[in-house]
Amino acid sequence: MTRLLYRIGDVTLHTLDQAGRMALMLARSMVAILRPPYDPFSIVRQIHFIGVRSLLVIVVSGLFTGMVLALQFYNTLDRFGSMDMLGSTTALALIRELGPVMAALMVVARAGSAMCAEIGIMRTSEQIDALECMGIDPHRFLIAPKIIAGVLSVPILTSIFDVVGIIGGYLVGVVIFGLSEGAYFDSMAAGVEWNDVAMGLYKSLLFGLVITWIATAKGYFLHLERGGAFGAEGVSRVTTDAVVLSAIAILFGDYLIGAVML
Repeated sequence: MTRLLYRIGDVTLHTLDQAGRMALMLARSMVAILRPPYDPFSIVRQIHFIGVRSLLVIVVSGLFTGMVLALQFYNTLDRFGSMDMLGSTTALALIRELGPVMAALMVVARAGSAMCAEIGIMRTSEQIDALECMGIDPHRFLIAPKIIAGVLSVPILTSIFDVVGIIGGYLVGVVIFGLSEGAYFDSMAAGVEWNDVAMGLYKSLLFGLVITWIATAKGYFLHLERGGAFGAEGVSRVTTDAVVLSAIAILFGDYLIGAVML
């Protein structure tokens, strides 16, 4: 029993210590973002990496997500004779919930894992220590451009996901099942309000921050991981932890914002 309590306390203290380090890193990165001089080239390069290079997976996943939603909603609405509501139900599900969450998870899988591995390799090879020895702030040079790019890119990717998902719903509802094109878009125009769009926008902004923050922090503090995390094995372990933690944070943030803006 004593050993169990000791282990619980050890894990709790390590978790609190890790959360404190990550919070301080985020605060220092925010100060670096607000303090000039600025480096637009680094930000643009990160936007290309996070946003542009994620475009294909966003389009493909958005198309099939919209098609699956329309297929399931059509079967359900058909039982109640409300097929004309297919456009609004598909659009609301994408704009309010699935669009921000699915787009963020795709960014985590493609870009978040890569960012964590990049920073982790720089930590294990002592490149971050070399930057500090040269008087270069790692938060400004490495972390801040990624956070800015994530906050800017994820909302745009989410918007693309929503539009492509609506097109996927159109293909299933109108092209395959023969629903009236006017009914599909009219119900969408009548059912979707600005509050729905704002909810999806707020979620995507938060998710962009969370993804880049967790991914970079896990790699940055790789050497302080519990039990030690060095070399290729350590990088792979913290990258996996970053993806899992980011996904959980996205789902929790989705519920939190949904509950506040309900």
